[in-house]
Amino acid sequence: MNRIALASWSMICLAALGLASPALSVAAAAPTADSGTTAAEWHPQQFTLNYNGFTTLYSCDGLEDKVRQILLTFGARKDLNVRATGCSEGSTRPSRFAWVHAEFNTLAPASDPAPAAAVKSTWVKVQLEPNRPTYMGAGECEVVEQMKDMLQKGFKLRNAIYRTSCVPHQVSMADYSVTAEVLKAAAP
Repeated sequence: MNRIALASWSMICLAALGLASPALSVAAAAPTADSGTTAAEWHPQQFTLNYNGFTTLYSCDGLEDKVRQILLTFGARKDLNVRATGCSEGSTRPSRFAWVHAEFNTLAPASDPAPAAAVKSTWVKVQLEPNRPTYMGAGECEVVEQMKDMLQKGFKLRNAIYRTSCVPHQVSMADYSVTAEVLKAAAP
């Protein structure tokens, strides 16, 4: 093996182990250095996701749960509504195609420093990659890739790194990684 190929192989191995970048190996929802509170306001969001799975098939019920978990991880308010339709064999059987409609509220910094409806919030680092958080699996690159617009346009993100490299019918431990700082309501 020549040196260039060996160096490339080493970087792939390090990335798979999560050692290539210390920023990618932090625990999910670990507080950032900016631990002060920020006045924020809830903003309604609506998105439709057309899921097309080659590697991982979800039932409509399973896809609803996965999208709901990811939205909550990114700080969506708990009263969100996620509905999946179009599963060819019913809501409990795996399907290659489905449509997910999500209605949820996300926090954004308040334009007025002391608005009446202000929510005390903090910037929190979140991470999605296989086994982080524990509900994410190694074969979920396609759902993460297809939720990109929903997450990047629906949430106020800081320092976002959104990486997916999905290969149909193949599972890799390093095929997706999303890290960002998001606004979450501060504990009362």
